[in-house]
Amino acid sequence: HLHVWISIPFCSAYTLALLGNCTLFFIIQADAALHEPMYLFLAMLAAIDSVLFPSSVPQMLAIFWFRDQEINFYAFLVQMFFLHSSIMELAVLLAMVFDRYVAICKPLHYSTILTGPLITKIGLAAMTRAVTLMTPLPFLLRRFHYCRGPVIAHCYCEHMAVVRLAFGDTRFNNIYGIVLASQEAHYKDFGTCVSHIGAILAFYTLPVISSVMHRVARQAAPHVHILLANFYLLFPPMVNPIICGVKTKQIRERVLGLFLRKDV
Repeated sequence: HLHVWISIPFCSAYTLALLGNCTLFFIIQADAALHEPMYLFLAMLAAIDSVLFPSSVPQMLAIFWFRDQEINFYAFLVQMFFLHSSIMELAVLLAMVFDRYVAICKPLHYSTILTGPLITKIGLAAMTRAVTLMTPLPFLLRRFHYCRGPVIAHCYCEHMAVVRLAFGDTRFNNIYGIVLASQEAHYKDFGTCVSHIGAILAFYTLPVISSVMHRVARQAAPHVHILLANFYLLFPPMVNPIICGVKTKQIRERVLGLFLRKDV
């Protein structure tokens, strides 16, 4: 009976995330002065959040608004694939850190190191890595029988929530899931500035906590797992435009310029 009220903050976060990331992407795309490595990486980050984020939140809102609590198993696997493919965001964050390292430590070689072709290769490598790591997940889940019921305690298709329902030896799935979470955590070691550290912390802290909770806190109340999973989905795309975009002087000036022109 409280679903409509609960949906308000989630819908607001979804709207803010889409608005912020789309605005960031189009400002960088439209302004030739921002076609530099740092801003192109920001545009990649915004594009990833704008494309992958909507793969799950509309389903969540459908549960809250229309009590649409069923999904086809194969549609479930597709949604899970796109949801977890958001790990390509981590590769882009690492590229952004590398960009700042070159700018600070080797400024005279910046333009010769971070060339257009290299940036393209980094983007393709991030996408390839995510697809390669996530493709096994649907096939790993298809091989199980699900004799513990068809209901997961989540608002979207999360890998470990399904593994808990599977009947059989799920050790490999558990290891695979925790390895992915650990890989995400290792990116914190490359931080060189506050905004990048903030973006990395926003991305990896909640998924690692959620992943560990599935393994060591099985008796925790269902709503604890659900809230952690929902924050993990909603929080990073909402704060990335603020942490990485608005804190960048040139982008902040472009955004303010847009509003000032409208006021005039």
